[in-house]
Amino acid sequence: MLPHFRAGMDHWDPRVTDGFATRRQVVLFDNAGVGASGGRTPDTAEGFAENVAHFLGALGTDRIDLLGFSVGGYVSQALVLARPDLVRRLVLVGAKPRAGEMAGLGERVPEVAAHDVLTEEDYLYLFFGPSSASRDAGREFWLRRHERTVDVDPESGADSVRAQNALRADWNSPRGERFAELRRIGQPTLVVNGNNDIMVPTINSWILASTFRSPS
Repeated sequence: MLPHFRAGMDHWDPRVTDGFATRRQVVLFDNAGVGASGGRTPDTAEGFAENVAHFLGALGTDRIDLLGFSVGGYVSQALVLARPDLVRRLVLVGAKPRAGEMAGLGERVPEVAAHDVLTEEDYLYLFFGPSSASRDAGREFWLRRHERTVDVDPESGADSVRAQNALRADWNSPRGERFAELRRIGQPTLVVNGNNDIMVPTINSWILASTFRSPS
């Protein structure tokens, strides 16, 4: 499971990770320079993906089902394109293809996402809708996310955040024919998003789902 911008292992919702873990082994990790991991954070999705491949090799794991959330979804696409042999099935949550659409980005997203430390209110704005039901769900998530109090992952440092911002900027730039690389992804893929994602506009999930080639 590959997380969103700036996120480490403790940013996942335990309800999600524990739910998956009832039927399968779940692997969470911090890429280089993220959270408690040492090293230098890559500044491209391909660099992140290369580290994922090395990590899997160190585990002795040669076949995975891969879930990528937001920026983790960018890295997931980069990994499956570079190492299709590693990935059996793919889940992309709140993600977009390279050079995806920016229309629909929330007006305050660049400002809020750049805060040194993201508060509960920041998370409610970025990840949840404005309705009272959605905000209540966000507050419940916030409590679950902070249940673990021992050996908690530190926030990513400034150098890592700068590198991840460079990754996002690079992902916004096309390479050759726009979206052509998606037709090389043949793994069964589930694309998931909210109906109004203000960080990665929801239209991008439609582009992903409609452009992948049929599984071979």
